[in-house]
Amino acid sequence: MALNGEFSHVAFDEVRAPGNKGLWRSNVFKTDASLPMDVEVGTGNGTYFAHHAKQNPNRLLVGLELKYKPLVQTIRRAVTAGCKNAAIARFHAFNIDELFTEGEIDNVYIHFPDPWTSPKKPKNRFVCKQNLEILHRLQKPGSFINFKTDSLTYFLWAMDEIRQSPYKILFETQDLHNSEMKNENFETAFEKIFLREGIKINLVRLQKV
Repeated sequence: MALNGEFSHVAFDEVRAPGNKGLWRSNVFKTDASLPMDVEVGTGNGTYFAHHAKQNPNRLLVGLELKYKPLVQTIRRAVTAGCKNAAIARFHAFNIDELFTEGEIDNVYIHFPDPWTSPKKPKNRFVCKQNLEILHRLQKPGSFINFKTDSLTYFLWAMDEIRQSPYKILFETQDLHNSEMKNENFETAFEKIFLREGIKINLVRLQKV
């Protein structure tokens, strides 16, 4: 298994990952505490993950992904691209505070999570008041969260949760590709599919002030 073999130095299962809490920079990346460390929640097949790591060699990146095959695709994509600043954990994002200490992480990226549109399922949505309060403790001041989704139902629900959270809303749009954020946006694999189908992309950027 890749988590115990080829990529074991940068890929961690549910047992090993919490051992890095507070130690990602020193133990995993072998670097000093000054480098910013970002987190992607739900990496999918890793197209954004590898892009972010390659474009930001002076920033560290930790990905969270539950599904084994996409997780391996993600870390392989980054390592093959020559990235030395990327690691990944197979871990449930609702337990993210078991992986990081207060103030340990910088920017957080949440791209196209499962919208859980069934009426009984909103409690499964990651972007909610409870998880935002946890992320707020884990992030350094000035850091931001990017949340992007094709589901307007999820987005509107999440915006209600966000307004009850400690975050400041820096930018909000229900049509990313006709907004001023379009030029700095990286299209994920899912996003390309949605755009071909004419589905508008929702995005909000939040800041810990």
